[in-house]
Amino acid sequence: MDIKKQVMQQFGQHASKYVSSQTHAKGKDLDLLVMLALSENHSSVLDIATGGGHVANALAPYAKQIIAYDMTPEILASAESFITGNGHQHVRFVEGDAEQLPFADQSFDIVTCRIAAHHFPNVHSFIQESYRVLKRNGRLLIIDNVAPESDLLDQFYNTVEKKRDPSHNRAFKKGEWMHSLESIGFTIESMYTFPKTFAFDEWFKRMGQSEQVRQELTQLMLEAPYETKHYFRIQTSREQIVSFRGQSALIQAKKEV
Repeated sequence: MDIKKQVMQQFGQHASKYVSSQTHAKGKDLDLLVMLALSENHSSVLDIATGGGHVANALAPYAKQIIAYDMTPEILASAESFITGNGHQHVRFVEGDAEQLPFADQSFDIVTCRIAAHHFPNVHSFIQESYRVLKRNGRLLIIDNVAPESDLLDQFYNTVEKKRDPSHNRAFKKGEWMHSLESIGFTIESMYTFPKTFAFDEWFKRMGQSEQVRQELTQLMLEAPYETKHYFRIQTSREQIVSFRGQSALIQAKKEV
């Protein structure tokens, strides 16, 4: 099964969980994204891979035009129920692929994408398409989980995420994001990082995986080298994983031409 089908299957089965997930519904990263998006007067917003719809919902009161965009029908329906239930009637809900946007060139002032790009098979295409649909001086605001710059720690983190969620493709390093954005033509305006503590049980259960996978993940973390356990702040109790710490980044990039 290719990664996009896995994404649709995984998110379709657990759509409602992404609306209620506190990791997605709240956070300093979401608050900062909203503040940055509102630093100028923008009328049109595209939220790519909207998931539970939390970014679109937060920006809806301030945008004249906002599109919540996702490739999974079930999760788009959950986002629509959530957002319209909050009284936002002007949000459009559009189904489609992040790597092939069905919008005209220079259509949006702001493009956002939060905690989703690690599922994309071709992040370069996503960045390229975001650049295309942005107006001149428009901005792309990306939030995603990021891998450490160390190759060994990067491999460990992506292995753990892939085992827990088969629809996970790859979490980029911060340096990879910088290079990819600049190679398309974006100017990096700012980057902010956020520690993320994952409570193991909630993090694992959201995927609906088997007990066997849980045990495999537990052993992988328990048997990790000391340096890996220290970096990820892996906390244990009675041979079970209690929590670990990752990192997300918010990158603000501008299309100047």
